[in-house]
Amino acid sequence: MPSALIEIGLPIALILIMAGVGLSLTGADFQRVYHQPKSFFIGASCQLILLPALAVTTIALTGLSGELAIGLFILALCPGGTTSNLYTYLAKGDVGLSVSLTAVVGFITPFTLPFLAAWAIGYYGQNNTLLEFPVLKAWLQLIVVGVIPVLAGMAINAKWPEFAKKASPYISRFSVAILLLVIISICIKLEDKLVDYLILAGPAVIVLNLVSMLAGFLVARMFLHQVTQTRTITLEVGLQNGTLALLVTTGLLGNEVMSIAPSIYSLFMFISAGLFTAWAIKQHKQVHH
Repeated sequence: MPSALIEIGLPIALILIMAGVGLSLTGADFQRVYHQPKSFFIGASCQLILLPALAVTTIALTGLSGELAIGLFILALCPGGTTSNLYTYLAKGDVGLSVSLTAVVGFITPFTLPFLAAWAIGYYGQNNTLLEFPVLKAWLQLIVVGVIPVLAGMAINAKWPEFAKKASPYISRFSVAILLLVIISICIKLEDKLVDYLILAGPAVIVLNLVSMLAGFLVARMFLHQVTQTRTITLEVGLQNGTLALLVTTGLLGNEVMSIAPSIYSLFMFISAGLFTAWAIKQHKQVHH
């Protein structure tokens, strides 16, 4: 894999993604957490507790093991990025709630991901994958690429709101392009083994994506009884920050096999989220006609 793409491209893409999150944030998005604590708490619990638990269950039921299992679990620890905000807007969801979840869970992740990823390597790693997870290095890198850009984006939005509004779409497109380039380079590097890994990991990835979206939908519907918030939480749980997962698996751990599950998920989630969004738009039209 071209190392420059991983070592330079991925962190830059992630910094831009998180700056993009910051560009759409204001102080009001954090205040909303206090005003709507129930919907925020349910959304955050689905992302931080339910999703990793579903990943462990999916890995156990599909018999995924070793590096493929570690990769899928690491992906489940990565919260939604700007993509979930965009899909929430298209699906007529609660955009404010989506942005609040992206922001606050994004600040929590650097503190939870290193320890849970280290646990996964110890638990799923086989004797031939004697990998040590660099907890401190990961934490520092996640702060640098995940937290500081959000704060910088917020500062730009506060001072130059018009520029922030215009810059956001371009940042999103650039980061998606980098993500696709990284996925293509991983596929090229794995060569003949690629199909085997796709067959092994594919079913588990698809199951996790669909089950997590369904679980998010059911939990939100049961506790919130609010259509727009239910749509938001469904998308927040189903759309993960694949770029962040790849930064951990390829950038920090230098492991292409661990990158398989996040790569498949990053592509498949656009299909499932797109179908859900189309269904939500149809429902919205039926109600308002």
